[in-house]
Amino acid sequence: MTPANSEFRIGIAGVLFASLVWGTTGTAAAFAPQVSAAAIGAAAMGIGGLLQAAIALRSIGRAATDLRRYWPLLIAGGLAVAIYPLAFYGSMRLAGVTIGTVVTIGSAPLLSALIEKVFDGAKLSKRWLFGALIGLAGMVLLCIAEGSHAETLVTGNATILGIALGLLGGLTYALYSWTARGLMLRGIRSRAAMGATFGVGGLLLMPVLLVTGGPFLASWNNAAVGIYMASVPMFLGYIAFGMGLARIPASMATTITLLEPVVAAVLAVIILGERLPSLGWLGVALIIFCLFVITAPTTFRFPRLRTSAERA
Repeated sequence: MTPANSEFRIGIAGVLFASLVWGTTGTAAAFAPQVSAAAIGAAAMGIGGLLQAAIALRSIGRAATDLRRYWPLLIAGGLAVAIYPLAFYGSMRLAGVTIGTVVTIGSAPLLSALIEKVFDGAKLSKRWLFGALIGLAGMVLLCIAEGSHAETLVTGNATILGIALGLLGGLTYALYSWTARGLMLRGIRSRAAMGATFGVGGLLLMPVLLVTGGPFLASWNNAAVGIYMASVPMFLGYIAFGMGLARIPASMATTITLLEPVVAAVLAVIILGERLPSLGWLGVALIIFCLFVITAPTTFRFPRLRTSAERA
């Protein structure tokens, strides 16, 4: 295995780990229904972001000159980090866990690829497009399956607002992934780039947590949910995600995270007792196939149709 292939696999492994732990957030939040979506998001991303900044202080200090030089990327990424959890958890509360996750995570790869195309002039490969379309088809099936058997239907206006927040979450997720990778490509180490970006976002989320975070102190159960969300999915998950972003394109990283709603749906079935219809399991299978298409080391080739002259 060449060093380049080894780095590529490490990058994929890091993003896969992040996707797995991120997929637990919806189930974890269900154990603290008294805590608002804003409080959940601010605690998870705010405290988790400050923890990332804390362990990266030395790296941030060494990269301070470069961070100041590329401050537009840093500020844009920090704002996106602050907006993302508020939009994401708000979407899940209004439109449901699965629909909110599907819209947010499902829209991120396409928005990420669009950002790369507009700002970096990147070209989209046929293999990536094919894999992304398969993944999105799986997301749609999973969303339809979940929505069709929901015991409590939300109102149309709430669903529309939830979908809109999900799209905003997808855009901000794609944006901070792109800005963080942009800092890394400009010579800033992964730890410093991620720590600084999430530190800015964490600071911006602290006022939200101070205003909305009272229910975390109401019971040990609520506190445990907040501690878990901040330390595992957001702290460890984003360390692994940063490791992945340093080695693979942001569009590929966000596409791999299509695994997150699969994990969320499976955990909802196993732990929360929800039922997933056969259509939903078909969606799960398509998403897993999507991950194989975009991450398999062998070159994916589309069959070439022969012309009439060749057939003759």
